[in-house]
Amino acid sequence: MELENPVWHALNGPQATLAEGGLLARRYIPDVAVFGGVPDVPTPDAWEELRELVGQGGMALLFRTDLDAPHGWQPVFAAPGVQMVATAVRGETDDSVERLTPEHVPEMLALVERTNPGPIGPRTIELGEYFGIRDEVGALIAVAGERMFLPPYREISAVCTDDAYRGQGLATRLVRHLVARIEDRDETPMLHARKENETAIRLYDALGFTFTREFTVTGLLAPH
Repeated sequence: MELENPVWHALNGPQATLAEGGLLARRYIPDVAVFGGVPDVPTPDAWEELRELVGQGGMALLFRTDLDAPHGWQPVFAAPGVQMVATAVRGETDDSVERLTPEHVPEMLALVERTNPGPIGPRTIELGEYFGIRDEVGALIAVAGERMFLPPYREISAVCTDDAYRGQGLATRLVRHLVARIEDRDETPMLHARKENETAIRLYDALGFTFTREFTVTGLLAPH
């Protein structure tokens, strides 16, 4: 059930310190991540608490497999995706990749802006470990890291490679490195990908990730 509503369970687990909200609606601190969550079966009180959290006319980004918002909430967009869990991935520690720290955030954000793997904020790096690969002149050209954590599942996220360096296996190296790190902590790697990103899905399938479900990131405007 946790994987069907991952944001909510992450925000009520080890990542509660990076959340804001109450008992019935929560979201990540905006500089950390853009997603919010409500319980598996949200009550009218939960929707009201979410409205108060995002503010009247504010945006709630909900990461759900199914969602039935009450009257007054205005759908803005719905982005379909797939969820995959590592079942046969060969993790492989790569000593040549670089552990990224908060001082590297400007470089990470610049790469993300060019490659668009998904939303990343100035404090996203606080969600877990992030690693990168540089070119021969020291420019950051590939990144991958960790986002949601709902034990035992740890999400691999922000996998991106500069267009000029695609096809060299950089993403594979980073993902295998993260899988090894995650499994060393007795956790289970999982990830999400846009449904239309068939190239990434084929890569993850080849690496040994197994499809679990489809999901939708839904953007809703709160009632005025």
